[in-house]
Amino acid sequence: MIVKEVKALILLITMMVIVVAAGCGSSNTAQQSAAKSAKEVVEFKYPELVYFDYIYLADELGYFKDANVRPKYVGKMGAGQVIPSLVNGSIDVATRHTPVVIAAIASGADIKIFTSGSSSTKQWPHMKYFVRAGSDIKSIKDFNGKTIGLNSFGACAEYVTKKYLQENGGDPSSINFKTAPDDQHEMALAEGHTDIAIIHPPASGRASNDPKFKMLFSDYDIDQGLSSMCPYSVNGKFLKEHPEAVKELTEILIKTAKWSNAHPQEAKDIMAKRFNMKADQVELYNFSEDQLVPEAGVQYWIDRLVEVNKLTPGQVKLEQIYTNEYNPNYRK
Repeated sequence: MIVKEVKALILLITMMVIVVAAGCGSSNTAQQSAAKSAKEVVEFKYPELVYFDYIYLADELGYFKDANVRPKYVGKMGAGQVIPSLVNGSIDVATRHTPVVIAAIASGADIKIFTSGSSSTKQWPHMKYFVRAGSDIKSIKDFNGKTIGLNSFGACAEYVTKKYLQENGGDPSSINFKTAPDDQHEMALAEGHTDIAIIHPPASGRASNDPKFKMLFSDYDIDQGLSSMCPYSVNGKFLKEHPEAVKELTEILIKTAKWSNAHPQEAKDIMAKRFNMKADQVELYNFSEDQLVPEAGVQYWIDRLVEVNKLTPGQVKLEQIYTNEYNPNYRK
């Protein structure tokens, strides 16, 4: 009898030890899992610009809150600094116009386009051309010898304008370009420091609503959006080290594009608050909802850069410039 009671007691104690150990093990596993999850969050360095940017919008919508990738803002910088900063690793991800990215890659930069970003539509063009109200500048034919404000050289504003002027019998070499951030062009134009201002969203909306200015045309009026793709690019080292983070970021951008296109007023309200602007003066970008990079949009800029002797034929290949590999909508 005593032997049976002892055996029963031993069995009970053994079972209790196993249960406690399992509980501790479960607790340790949970703690390890939580720690591991915390470590897996990848931050990408990103600039702060006065620009209608889906990274900012996604952040305001809380899409990065539970994600394993999120932006780490590194402060303001001029548009002309963005791609050099991406090349040298000061930032990890950037949105800048396609020709700037191609030119950097042609010079040996290890960066790559991974989503299409924004494109131009009649309602939401990529950029608008403004003059002072009452100006004698009525069309592209009046641009010769004028001073034009733009956000940087080597991108859409410079190349699209020069091409359009040349196609209409003008002389691009007669133009005096002055660079400044988009949100500063209105003042320069109003004070007479420039004759024409090329402005991107969201600031283009403020200029459109200001009676001191008159819009001449947009980039969509020039080429129906062919030149307009303003993609997201990634530093090559970051891409190699964090491919899953780039994949998740692509998915977040797709989600944000769909939300913004479905809720344009709410998107404007969010950007207005971020940039301390009036919501009715904010303009949007149109973002393709699949975020696939179109070959035609890249090839256009390769051909254009060859045309202006910034590239030699065959100097860069399409696969060097962009990839759709991280996009869930991509089908080989």
